[in-house]
Amino acid sequence: MPAHHRSSRYGRYAGGPDPLAPPVDLSEALAAVSEDVMAGYSPEEAMREFLRRGGRGREGLDDLSRRVHQRRRDLLKQHRLGGTLDEAKQLLDKALRLEREQFLRDARMDPMDRSFREMQLDGLPRSTAAAVSELASYDWQSDSAREAYEQIKDLLGREILDQRFAGMKQALENATDADREAVAEMLRDLNELLEKHGRGEDTDEDFQDFMAKHGQHFPEDPQSVDELIDTLAQRSAAAQRMLNSMTPEQRQELMQLSAQAFGSPDLMAQLGQLDANLQALRPGEDWSGSERFQGGEGLGLGDGTGVLQDIAELDALADELSQHHEGANLDDLDLDALARQLGDDAAVSARTLAELERAMRESGYLQRDQDGDLRLSPRAVRRLGKSLLRDTAQRLSGRPGARDTRLAGAAGEPTGATREWQFGDAEPWDVTRTLTNAITRTVAEGGDAGRGLRIDVRDIEVAETEARTQAAVALLVDTSFSMAAEGRWVPMKRTSLALHHLVSTRFRGDRLQLIGFGRYARDLRIEELTSLPPRREQGTNLHHGLLLATRFFRKHPSAQPVLLVVTDGEPTAHLLPDGESWFSWPAEPATLRATVQELDRLGRLGAQTTFFRLGDDPGLERFLLRMAERVDGRVVAPDPADLGSAVLQEYLDARSKDADDADPWG
Repeated sequence: MPAHHRSSRYGRYAGGPDPLAPPVDLSEALAAVSEDVMAGYSPEEAMREFLRRGGRGREGLDDLSRRVHQRRRDLLKQHRLGGTLDEAKQLLDKALRLEREQFLRDARMDPMDRSFREMQLDGLPRSTAAAVSELASYDWQSDSAREAYEQIKDLLGREILDQRFAGMKQALENATDADREAVAEMLRDLNELLEKHGRGEDTDEDFQDFMAKHGQHFPEDPQSVDELIDTLAQRSAAAQRMLNSMTPEQRQELMQLSAQAFGSPDLMAQLGQLDANLQALRPGEDWSGSERFQGGEGLGLGDGTGVLQDIAELDALADELSQHHEGANLDDLDLDALARQLGDDAAVSARTLAELERAMRESGYLQRDQDGDLRLSPRAVRRLGKSLLRDTAQRLSGRPGARDTRLAGAAGEPTGATREWQFGDAEPWDVTRTLTNAITRTVAEGGDAGRGLRIDVRDIEVAETEARTQAAVALLVDTSFSMAAEGRWVPMKRTSLALHHLVSTRFRGDRLQLIGFGRYARDLRIEELTSLPPRREQGTNLHHGLLLATRFFRKHPSAQPVLLVVTDGEPTAHLLPDGESWFSWPAEPATLRATVQELDRLGRLGAQTTFFRLGDDPGLERFLLRMAERVDGRVVAPDPADLGSAVLQEYLDARSKDADDADPWG
């Protein structure tokens, strides 16, 4: 067939992570982590929580842990021990049946001899092990019966070896005496190597010689004597746990039967020595544990040991997935073990979570502060603020899907900066940037810019403008514990982030000060406010917050002062002359008097004031209405979910009064 007619067949890539797969999307992870940080989690805890929950359409660590524990329960419910004893009993019953059938067929057999043999068989002990031992010197009349009896010894030998060397049961099926002697020689050489290693006298050449001679018995292909010991010790310990899991009667029966294995006491002696060597070299393995099997499917010694190894591997996976130990990260997950136990899909889910964790740490969205604690970086805060501003704008406009709130100033002078055109923009085009973008795109798409240009909407950039009037905005947010207790903590932070992003990116001439007030008030950077945890402290010190707002406005005397206050409770604290906070509930007249006096000072500065009342407290409603009347301000009572749009609307309304009545929303 000509080469160009050859067909190709394609399948799922199986060489590890798909090299053509797109990089992990951090947007969902960042949003989830940021939301939990604003609720009071540390960034480290928030990231762990996201990894536990997983994302949309993606398993998390909790899902994988549930599957691991379910797999463990299923193994215990499906199986029971004693399969080798059952099989040995079946072979013994078969041998006795064939022998008795031979008595009936052999007419020349001496009646006295037949009677004696029948009595001998009828008088065998009920114990399979004791019966097998008693028949060791029996002179079988039926060749088929003798063969079935010899199969018991062969079965026991293969099962006992399979406990220590996975796959040995199948490898030695129909084995010859030479095959068995080769195994016995391997055991002698192995014990000699392990004993030398225990004394520190072995060399790498000793290991290489052993593997060259007996490597076919070790499909795991260990590369050093320590790897060989690890592999053997894990399986030997699992074999011991299987014996521990048996009933005392099963253990006794098995030990008696084991003496018949291959009819070779030397084999059992070598295996006993192997177990002793391994336990001495790896005492940290679990040699004393046990499990309670409850199922109906009998397990042979080799298969049962394999199941105990699976259970140990599942326990290790459960510990890795819990991520509880210090310094834990998802790169520690054994993906091969996860694929073995739960399938390739589980390994893919775990790998994706590990990539997300690694990408979050390396992306710059999380960074260590001076104390070594993990925090949201300024980059993460900007990205979060942009997202929150977009959501708030949609609520404010009432037109989902409308253009982003990419606001520069309104009806003012160009700032010198440009940005991508968005639907609804009325700003003038930046012709130079637009043409440059068109040329760059045309060349990148394989076109010839010298033969003409076709401008695409993606090429257009518009000039940003500065608002004509500068504003100084003080956003006071209540940080008392009631805000967190009543579910208003996160909406307050989301509002602050959205306003901060709007001012810092679209009204750059304005100045914004975030002020939190609880028992005391303090100026807050946006990064501090974002990660501020709720504190169980009493006091709503609006007086102190207003003092800080007054100080801020006086630093910007040429700017229009805008005061925005978010609170869910009446003032219960005020600042004393010595700087201490005085708390009293119900509020004392002195607290109310100090708060009102400071508000009056702000009124004389010309501050445009809006109070945002959260909750339905009638006392708070009356108090804020009276406060607003004193300074010709307003009271707004939004739902917490609409707090952001309410605050942004008040800010924009306050600006528009001194910006030629321009509408910054377009």
